[in-house]
Formats: sequence, C-alpha cells, structure tokens
Amino acid sequence: MTDDFTIRLDKIMDRVTSDAFLASQGLGNEIPFYAFDYPPDREPEIQEHIKFLIKRIPAIKPDLQVGHVDLFELILEMLKERGFYDKTINMQRARGDNSVQGALKGPLKADNVAKYFVEHVNPESKDLVLISGVGRAYPMIRLHNLLNNLHPLMDKTPLVFFYPGVYDGQSLRLFGILDDKPYYRAFRLVD
Repeated sequence: MTDDFTIRLDKIMDRVTSDAFLASQGLGNEIPFYAFDYPPDREPEIQEHIKFLIKRIPAIKPDLQVGHVDLFELILEMLKERGFYDKTINMQRARGDNSVQGALKGPLKADNVAKYFVEHVNPESKDLVLISGVGRAYPMIRLHNLLNNLHPLMDKTPLVFFYPGVYDGQSLRLFGILDDKPYYRAFRLVD
C-alpha cells in the first residue's frame, strides 16, 4: 500500500521539471521558494529521493542545471574554511553544546551563511537549487533566517527546501514540534 508521503515524493520530479515551475509562472512576482515538508522519521527516504532526483533530472531535462546543498555540510565546510571547525570541536568537548552555540552566533549569522551559500551554489548559473540537511543544521542556523537572507540573492532561480517538520503555508515547525518564526514567502511544492 502506498502512503501519502510516497505519493507526494512521486510528484516531485514532474513538478520540478515542468516548464511552468522553472519559469516561475503563476507566482505573481513572488520569490520562487518551495517547501517539501515531511515527517522527520522519513529522512532516509528523503536523502535517497534527492539522490534519485539529481541523477534522474538530467535524463529528463538534459540542459537543466541543478544545484544541491546539504545545509549541514555547507556549514561544516564554512567553519573549516574560516578556521573555526577545530576550535568548535575542542570547545564543544571542553565546555558543551551551549558554549558552542553561543560562540557560533557571529560566524553563522544568517546573512553570512547566505553569502557563502550563493558563492558556492552560484544560483545565476542554475535553473533549480535543492536544499537538504535542514534538521541536522539546527540549531546552528534557523532556516527561516537563511531564507529571508537568500531572497535578494537568488533572483528568479527556483529553490526547493526539504523540511523535516511541518510547513502549513504560513509557518514552519521544525520536527513538527519546534515553532520557527512565520515564513510567508514559500509555496508548498506538492500537497
């Protein structure tokens, strides 16, 4: 028996490869950001499906340029590049998670992460950008803050974020329990 989650997964490919989606038709000048929310316990299936999408999209749309960012991996890369990674690991071992969280507030401010994201993804050269790893990146970065900072940087490139929690079209609840701040400028990718 196929469940609702699997049915929703099966709709992603047709949606993200459609000409209307890629041209941001019908958005009324809104930013083309899309949420695919899912139960957190389905994370392994999401990761496999993202691999499938990245492999399969070129067969369907050979000229489509797709970028993928695992937000957690991007943050680790950013910390390593800026010389904070080893210091962060040592601080966590010596003083615990709360100390690390406080120390990383500056380096991982959403505007810094957004700039780093754009430098590495180069959205003007992409037709579509996918974001995963949102749950693993918490609490180092809050998705709504990152998305707000990405708005002016992404231009018309559609962005799809895979969200382990609930997006009701108005607000995000990470893992289905943590209230995030309202985020009104995203569309549900598939219902």
